[in-house]
Amino acid sequence: MVVCGDDGLVHRLAAELSGVYGERVTVVLPPAREARQRPAPALGRAAALFGRVTGVVGRAGAPDRNGTAAGGGLVRVLEAAEPGEEAFTEAGVAHATALALVYDDDETNVQAALLARRLNPRVRLVIRLYNRRLGEHLAKLLDQAAQLAAAVDGAFVTDTEAATTTVLSDADTAAPVLVTAAVSGHSKVIEAGGLMLRAAERSHAVAGRGQGRELCTLALLSAPPRPGSAEALDGDGPLLLPGDPRPPGAEGRAEVVLEAVPFALQPTPVRPTVRGLPLGSFFSRRLRWALGLLTAAVCALAVASWSVTSDDPTHAVYLSLLDLFAINDPAIGEGHGRKVLQLLSGLTGLLLLPLLVAAALEGLGTFRSASALRRPRRGLSGHVVLLGLGKIGTRVLARLRELGIPVVCVERDPQARGVALARSLRVPTIIGDVTEEGVLDAAKVGQSGTLLALTSSDITNLEAVLYARAVNPGVRVVMRLYDDRFAKAVYRTLRASHPRAWTRSRSVSFLVAPAFAGAMIGRQILGAVPVERQVVLIAALEVEGRPELNGQPAAEAFVPGAWRALAVTTRRLDAGRLEASAREETRLLEDLPARYVLGGQDRVIVAATRQGLADLLGRRPVPRPR
Repeated sequence: MVVCGDDGLVHRLAAELSGVYGERVTVVLPPAREARQRPAPALGRAAALFGRVTGVVGRAGAPDRNGTAAGGGLVRVLEAAEPGEEAFTEAGVAHATALALVYDDDETNVQAALLARRLNPRVRLVIRLYNRRLGEHLAKLLDQAAQLAAAVDGAFVTDTEAATTTVLSDADTAAPVLVTAAVSGHSKVIEAGGLMLRAAERSHAVAGRGQGRELCTLALLSAPPRPGSAEALDGDGPLLLPGDPRPPGAEGRAEVVLEAVPFALQPTPVRPTVRGLPLGSFFSRRLRWALGLLTAAVCALAVASWSVTSDDPTHAVYLSLLDLFAINDPAIGEGHGRKVLQLLSGLTGLLLLPLLVAAALEGLGTFRSASALRRPRRGLSGHVVLLGLGKIGTRVLARLRELGIPVVCVERDPQARGVALARSLRVPTIIGDVTEEGVLDAAKVGQSGTLLALTSSDITNLEAVLYARAVNPGVRVVMRLYDDRFAKAVYRTLRASHPRAWTRSRSVSFLVAPAFAGAMIGRQILGAVPVERQVVLIAALEVEGRPELNGQPAAEAFVPGAWRALAVTTRRLDAGRLEASAREETRLLEDLPARYVLGGQDRVIVAATRQGLADLLGRRPVPRPR
């Protein structure tokens, strides 16, 4: 398998394929000198991590002797300025099973995908694209090219062997997890085979009080720190898919449980409606009162002119308007009443001129403020403060607005891609560096309910979180951190300092790497549930060809710490039709007969760790359940 990219996702994906699935991986990176010129340090950190887990190839064609990764797979690292034909030839794309293009630039990924499909029509492509519409069209185009190439060669290709193109977006994959963590504490809704599954964090005291049917315990969270102890920051980590009975030391831990909930409990997203400016916002209240009084005065003058001159009402209004705009002849030789009304109309016209100028100026200012960024309104509280409007921040902002949650954004670059979206949605946005004094105060972080620190700098996110906790100790915090050891130390320190506050640290590349790896292996991962710095995957697997599932009782399909069956999708033939057709039905294990045995026609929905899923896919020897 070949992985091409230029940021931290390359390392996560290569480590996933090699260390978890045991695949042979070739990684194509830009040269080291270009990596040093990049403003973001993610590529340099990825190269350093590669050096720790695998032998590195300095130049293409000069392999190192220590090329075996710690996880068991072989990893080669090649350097290429761009993903061209020469680099693909050296990496062996013509004979590769799968190719992942995870460059940060969409144009680079598209060009490389077209070239790779020409070199190897049967390669399985996994492409990272931010543009959703472009991704849909590109996937259809590349699949059609693969089918035409197979038809020209005259080879019969089955559905399982056919080349597939999968377009994924790290922003779309990670944004729902980040939003869910920020809004609802720790819960995630996953649709799997017609079932609605929800993962929720629950303390030991309130266990068993959920709104749905509890299926299993996904994880036991880390043990609470012991105040005053030297081991307060070195407590046990989370235990994924624990067995029954619980292991020693699990008493009193909070747990993440998986529930089956009816569809009625799924929150219906509210589509954001961008309304136009109301008419009253064009003019101030004082100006509207002045215009109203002036209009009443004009009407009174028209009625008085009608009664004095005994003319037609329409003609009386016409004369009053002429006097008002000073374009009528003097009332010489007419009655005193007509002369007085003409003078009053002229005086009223003098008052009308400055009001018209003020209305024009206020209307122009309103149009200017409509195209500018809004400021947080007075009295705003309980909102979400979003730091960073890059790719991830833009998707998170769109999701928050779909849910109708008030947001205040902070972005350093006024030309960032998310600033235009914030302007169109009329979301209050502060342009400034979060490390500067007064920027977070302008976003009203002291009155906020949640802080989402999603900038590309770990230190910037940490500084913002520490300041927010200083002014608002109870604020809920979700921060984006890349380095695992640094994130673990930060998480435990904040939890020890603020035991009652809610803190989560997430790595975007860590969250999305299982989905990219699953697409390269050829399996579709239905969802991922983050547990601190680890993840539990929800996947659908065919029973056929897996001895650890085929022929086993469904109730015993469980290996503690590795994987656990949740539901079974059975295929049954409808005998009432002329042509036999399969009808699929997904049922929970609790709804199946007590001694139901899994067969080759079944599909199992499992909750598994990354290593457990690799075991089920046949990459590792699977221990037999007792």
